[in-house]
Amino acid sequence: MAAILPGSSGTRLVETRQRGWVDPYAGLDAFAFARHAPAPGLAAHVDHFWVVTWTGLAEPYEQRIVSHPTVNMVITEDFHRVVGVIRGGFSYTMRGSGRVLGTRFVPGGFRTFLGAPVSTLTDRFTEIGEMFGAAGTTLVERVLAEPDARAAITLVEELLLGLEPERDPLAEEAAALVALAEDDPSMTRVDELAARSGRSTRSLQRLFRDHVGVGPKWVIRRFRLHEAAERIYQGLDLATLAAELGYTDQAHLTRDFTAAVGMPPSAYARLGRRP
Repeated sequence: MAAILPGSSGTRLVETRQRGWVDPYAGLDAFAFARHAPAPGLAAHVDHFWVVTWTGLAEPYEQRIVSHPTVNMVITEDFHRVVGVIRGGFSYTMRGSGRVLGTRFVPGGFRTFLGAPVSTLTDRFTEIGEMFGAAGTTLVERVLAEPDARAAITLVEELLLGLEPERDPLAEEAAALVALAEDDPSMTRVDELAARSGRSTRSLQRLFRDHVGVGPKWVIRRFRLHEAAERIYQGLDLATLAAELGYTDQAHLTRDFTAAVGMPPSAYARLGRRP
């Protein structure tokens, strides 16, 4: 699967996988998924906007997610919240017809809007109206009333740009280090990331708690679980994978995988073998 989507800034995003989705391709007959690049003035803070839409589902469809180290702002008829980093798995059930509009912030990118350590949001859901006051309440009302997804995204951009977010060198450093942990499957230990960053382990931990919301150990382990899910789905041997991703043994990987994904690796591998 490959989707090429136009962004508001004229850039184009190419998405070839849905990393973090459990059973990533099963739901594509039930719903549509699209990503949109943010306006240039938000690029340091917002990674992308994401939109999920579904129409006339005969049966409810549940999509489980193994979360990323990011803050999201989510608006749907069911709820409208700022969602901190969720360390466990979570799911959303779609019924009938509907739309979810999400704003995924760059790791560290929500710090300037929050004005406090991002760890204060971890594992928490905060109403948008509570976070942004009357402007947030109005935003939710206008987004829910706007049928066009691109126009709804513009409303979110207007709110965020109106807050005049400032560039934060520490947030940008944190984002770069999170990207490094994600892109290098061989990185399995915090001391490796600390050495690459030029910081001590304690300094790195403080940076991550303040700007990302979780520690670097959790970030590294979560990305390795994403890697594991993708490769197990494709049929890779579990013992080989455990060794490559830095787990002490196969049983350790199985425990972590089952807790996050909601099923053991053997069951997840069977999903990937379906026609």
